[in-house]
Parts: sequence; structure tokens; C-alpha cells
Amino acid sequence: MNKPPARLSIYFNVHLVSDSTGETLNAIQRAACAQFQNVQPLEHNYYLVRSERQLERVMREIEAAPGVVWYTISDENLRSKLEAFCRERGVSTLPVLDASVAMLGRHLGVSANRVVAGQHALDDDYFDRMEAINFTLAHDDGQNVDGLRNADVILLGVSRTSKTPTSVYLANRKVKAGNIPLVPGVPLPAFVEELGPRGPLIVGLKISAERLVQIRRQRLISLQEDEHTIYADEAAVRDEVTQANRLFQRNRWKTIDVSRRSVEETAAAILNLLNERNAQS
Repeated sequence: MNKPPARLSIYFNVHLVSDSTGETLNAIQRAACAQFQNVQPLEHNYYLVRSERQLERVMREIEAAPGVVWYTISDENLRSKLEAFCRERGVSTLPVLDASVAMLGRHLGVSANRVVAGQHALDDDYFDRMEAINFTLAHDDGQNVDGLRNADVILLGVSRTSKTPTSVYLANRKVKAGNIPLVPGVPLPAFVEELGPRGPLIVGLKISAERLVQIRRQRLISLQEDEHTIYADEAAVRDEVTQANRLFQRNRWKTIDVSRRSVEETAAAILNLLNERNAQS
């Protein structure tokens, strides 16, 4: 019997806008997308959005790559601006906590306080998490590389291997994570290869060339750019991946294949590596 043709994956942009850590948004978005077969969300994450200037950057990103917007923002002024902006452009939005807060308010007979990040108690655990998040945001995508000596984890990988969302996820687990992109022709900071066993845990994020070409082409399409560039050229990507893998192997760094892993799965594997390392020390 002839098998029905395989259904092509559907790619779409998902913008997650939060005035807190984005943990709630990420969990709900992934749970929702898991209910659809062959659906691949292209995540755009914006955390700690608490000013109009930050929101303006978010709105520019949404305009450049339209899709759907899920948000948790308590400030009424920022909420109104985001909703009006999206409504004018026909972009679907969902304030993911509103229905739950409204239902609880009706049940309790009281009004919600609309406290930013109200789910986080101001204890040592909270401040440790905020410290990790601030560190991660300051050391994202190759920024402030010298400060990475104080990281718990350094992630290395070519473009589009989910370095940033994985770093932020780890930060929500109180792990100071930084990441450095591996760019063809750009040498890795020399000190990284000199870090000893007592330095940060270095993890290489591996990915198959075929999967990477697919992700990059979809990314270019979402940005309305030419998908037939060297950035997504199959031969160039294959060489880029090969060079990254050789770097990982030469330094005997731990690696994780993210070709078919979710960010949560990648982060969980890294947390396991950290736990193993701590148990041996």
C-alpha cells in the first residue's frame, strides 16, 4: 500500500514578552504547540520588559517577524501599547495569565494586585535567580567575554543552536550561564581554551547540518530575507558544523546534540552534567 505523503512542518514566529523571567510563558507556549503535529515555533524571547524603551525594541522585532504574541505584563500602560500596536497590524495576542487571575478573583471576591513578578518571593532563592539572570543577559552572544571566567557554564555553538534561550532557562535555575557564538573566520577568545577543570563547565551545542540549514532558511524567510545566502548554504553550513565539532573534540569538551532537542531537554542535560561535576569535586 502507498504511504500518504509526509506532511511538511509549519514554521511560525512566536514572540514571548514578559516583565519577569519568561518561565511561565515558555512553559505554556511549548505545552500548546505540543498539541499540534509538525508545528515548529520560531521563538523570540523578551525578558524583564519593564520600560517603554524596552517595549519599543520588542515591537520593532514583532513588526520585522510577524507571528503571534504571548505576554505577561502587569503595567497597564505597557500592556495597552503592546495590544494597540499588535491590533493595528493584525497580530494575534494572548495575555496568558489574565483568565486565571480573573477566575481566581471571582472565586475569592477580591481584586488582583497586578504585582510585577509577584510569583517570586523576595528571599535568598529569588535574589540568587535574579543574579544569575542578570549575569546571563550581560554575557549573552559573546558580550563581556572576560567576565565569563566567573560563569558556571559557557555554551558554545554556531548560529541558531538555541544558545540564548538555553542560557536564560539555566539562569532561571540559578545557573550563571554565558554563551559565545562560533562564527566562521572569527577566533574563539584565547582564554576559553585555557580554562582548566576548575573553571566554568564548557558545553558545545552540536547540530546536524541538514537541520541547521532548515532552521536558518526558515529564519530568513520569517525576516523576509533571501534564503539562498551563504548563511544557509548547505556546503557552507556543513563546513561550519564540521569546524565546530573539531573544536569541541580537540578540547574534549562535553557536547549535546540539539538537532531534535527542546530547550528544556538541553538545559536538563546541562544541569545533569553540572551535578555530575559537582559530585566528583
